Order: sequence, then C-alpha cells, then structure tokens
Amino acid sequence: MISRLIITAFLMLSALAPIRAMAADPVNIPKTVDNIVTKGDVVIGAYKPKDGLETADAVSSLYFDVFENSGMEAAIGMNDAELKMELESLFSRVIGLASRGSPPETIEAAWADLRKLLKETAESQTGATGGFVSALLQSFLILMREGFEAILVISALIAYLRRSNQGDKVRIIYHGTGWALAASLLTAYLMTSAIEVSGTSREALEGVTMLIAAAVLFYVSYWLFSKREIERWQKYVHGQVDKALSGGRLFTLGFAAFLAVYREGAETVLFYQALLAGTEGQTVPVATGFIAAIICLAILFWATRTAAFRLPLGVFFSVTAVLLYYLAITFAGKGVLELQAARWVPITPLNWMPQIDWLGLFPTAEGITAQFILVVPLLLAVVYWFRKRRAHAAMERDDARTR
Repeated sequence: MISRLIITAFLMLSALAPIRAMAADPVNIPKTVDNIVTKGDVVIGAYKPKDGLETADAVSSLYFDVFENSGMEAAIGMNDAELKMELESLFSRVIGLASRGSPPETIEAAWADLRKLLKETAESQTGATGGFVSALLQSFLILMREGFEAILVISALIAYLRRSNQGDKVRIIYHGTGWALAASLLTAYLMTSAIEVSGTSREALEGVTMLIAAAVLFYVSYWLFSKREIERWQKYVHGQVDKALSGGRLFTLGFAAFLAVYREGAETVLFYQALLAGTEGQTVPVATGFIAAIICLAILFWATRTAAFRLPLGVFFSVTAVLLYYLAITFAGKGVLELQAARWVPITPLNWMPQIDWLGLFPTAEGITAQFILVVPLLLAVVYWFRKRRAHAAMERDDARTR
C-alpha cells in the first residue's frame, strides 16, 4: 500500500517537475556565495547598534533573496540536510544579534562564522550534479533521507493498531499518508508555478507544520507510554479500545501519519524539481534512484512492522513511545528555527550552547524553551514512576513482614 502511494506520487511529480525545470537553471554555488559574502561584508561593516533592525532586515534579505531564491538552499539540501540547517541557524544568529543591537564585535564574530561556512560550502559543492551515477545517488538519497522518519512513524502507528486487534482501522493511517502526499504535491505546485509564495511564507509553513507535528507526536507518545504495562494495557483493550479508536483518537493517529509525510513532502518535491532542473537529460538515473529508494523504504517498512510484532507488548509500547517522543523533540526545535527564519519568532542566541542537528538542538533561547516544554512532562513522569515503584516495593516489604 505504501509503495503504491509513493509510486503514485512519483508519477504526479514527473508531471510537475518539467514546469520547474523550464523555469530554473542549475545554481552556481560559488557565484552565489561570492554575492552573499560581498553584500554581507558591506552590511556588517556598516553595522551600528542603534541601527540593528536595519542590519537584521538586510541580512534577512540576503537569506531569502539570494541564498534561498537562487536555489542554493535547495541544492545544498539535496546533498546535505544538516549543512543546510547549520547555515540557516547561523543566518538566524546574525539576524537575532543584530536585531537586539549587540556590540559590533559580537556581530562581526557571528558573521565571520557564517562567512567561513559559506566559503567552505562553495569549495565543497559546485552545484553540478555530475553524470549518471551521481544523479542516481542523489535521487536515491533524497527520498531515503526525507522518507525515513515518515516510514518509522507510519509503521509504528500501523503496528500499534494491529497489536490492539484493530487491524481493520489501519486504513486511517493509509488515508492520512495519501492525503499528505496529495497536499505535498499541491503545496509544491503552488510554491513554484501557480502563485508567487514568498520565502518567509515557506519557512513559516514549514515551521508551523513541524510544531503541530511535534504536539501530535508528543500526545501519541505519551498515550502509548501510559499503556506500556501489560496489565494496564489488557484492561484498556477489554474495556475502552473500541470506544477510543472509533472517536477522536483514531483521527489523531491518522493526523499523525499525515503530518509525518507532509512535514517533508513538499520540500522533497522541490528537491526533485531542483535535481531535474540541474541534471538535463538525466531523467533515467533520477527515476532509477527514486525507484530504488521506494524499494528500500518498503523493505524498511516491512522490517520495522515485523520486528514490532515480535517484541513483547510492554517493550513494543515503550520503544514506540520513545521513538515518537524523540521525533517530537526534534520537530519542536526545527520548527522554531524555521519560524525564526521567517521572522515570526524572536531570536535570542545562546553562544555557550552547542548545535546538535540530529536532536533539533539549535543555540537559541526560544528553541530550547520549546523543547524544554516537552521535556518537563517526561521529567515529572520519571519522578512519578520512581515514587510509585518505591511505594510498591514498600508495600511488598510490609506484606512480607506480616506473613
């Protein structure tokens, strides 16, 4: 089922891609970097704390009008998603410091970090896609990277329904996935062909989607974790599962699947359109890489679903809850970063904090706060669990003494 949905998406993508390809030229990353650096040097050189907002607007324009609109962001994202997010984070850092009227030396240091990474990017990536093998590999990695997390979420939700003896309701997960694919393609079409969507709107859409996904996955993970004890789960199944799954919670599971796919869906389409635009005459290797990725994702889906059935029930719910909770944490951090790039959320850099991309940890107070809000319930749950275990152990000791 998943494979058929993805193949359908590819056929629709094939129809949309030429529209983008006709309007786009392969990006010249070194030239684009020179443009950003030259203009950025002038902006940072003229910076004065009292005019910080003007500098922040100028750097923001460099990000949207040059880095993003030139196609450089998409070209980098195809090959190295972490590098793309690191550059985005450094742009946000300069913007945040400037908007707060930080001292010139602080702004210069932040710009120097961004400038250095831009130069390194220009040296390591030329924007050229190479021959058959290179185009095939890029096509394969795009779908594998973007589809990996979605497959994990979908397979976990499907396994949950089947292990709850609710296999007939698995269709809601597939429906959510199918609607997400359609919505992703429509979004990508609107962004590139039908209407002119500003860079800030794209970042805002990505950020809002990620934060909603974080909230939904957090809710689902908490609910699964609360059912990890076999006795509690069996009691729940016998008395409540039919009622719960027929109502709002079933919609929540379908919505979680929708968000897992839609979160990266539109960006994936844009990546493939950019790849096709930069690989003229390389449609066959791009299609081959795409199909190879479909096969690998299908194998991953089958493997994770099979493994889920072999795990003990308590372990299954605990592992699934941890996976979804981890994704919720990372989505929260990345969502705030996107909203900061769109200037929807303030930027308060934390220079002492490291950046950890795989955890969605970016050194800003706003991003850390969003993630901390999700961590607090976990800490409270751990404290509650330990106290409950202690109380239970004390009761067992008292019972042993009275015997």
